[in-house]
Amino acid sequence: MKEIFLDNKIAFNYYENNKNEILIIAPGWFMTKDSKIFCEIAETFESFFDIAVIDFRGHGKSKGFFSFSAKEHEDLRALIEYLRSKYKNIYLMGFSLGAATSLIYSSIEQRVNKLILVSVPSCFSKIENQIWQKNAWVPTFKKFELKRWLSIRPSFIPYKKIKPINVINKVDIPILFVTGEKDPIVFPWHTVKLYEKYTGTKLLKIFENGKHAEDIFVENKAEFTKICLDWLLNR
Repeated sequence: MKEIFLDNKIAFNYYENNKNEILIIAPGWFMTKDSKIFCEIAETFESFFDIAVIDFRGHGKSKGFFSFSAKEHEDLRALIEYLRSKYKNIYLMGFSLGAATSLIYSSIEQRVNKLILVSVPSCFSKIENQIWQKNAWVPTFKKFELKRWLSIRPSFIPYKKIKPINVINKVDIPILFVTGEKDPIVFPWHTVKLYEKYTGTKLLKIFENGKHAEDIFVENKAEFTKICLDWLLNR
């Protein structure tokens, strides 16, 4: 694995294994490419694809301030422009606000072949974010990494945000929708509503008792990995 900086602004970890397909992984708010969980997710899938894990602006080693899905699709654009000439297929897996960003990017640019959206909000202003619930604060505590927490730089400018529910049918690629039945941050109705509205090729997986975003992977590693590989590899 090597770390690459795009114009000294956006950082990503690149697992290059001479594959002709790449899986780009987009973490959500407060998670980075170097988070233990996202390193594990990358290592889980690198036997099948080359892997790129991005630090969105305001996170980890990337510059700038996080805009909560208003501008992060520009970071994905820069990364995909850098990588796209090297690969036959590009797949994109987003978690939480990283999923919202992945959907927004895919509604603007036609560069990705398949999409996996994990705990995707239908609209930023409707995210429930009940962080006081045990299902929220216990996983957050378990994932505590001081270096990561100190790297987060949010923007306090109220940028206008694109609503994923308004652009879902501008996407024209197969989408796997994944959510947790007990998600306390982005309730599962968000994913279900997006799934129902999308008119393209699609699949919905609701993990029983599943929590939020990368926590679904942590608690259901084998099943999560299998459904994603089946989706991407048409098994």
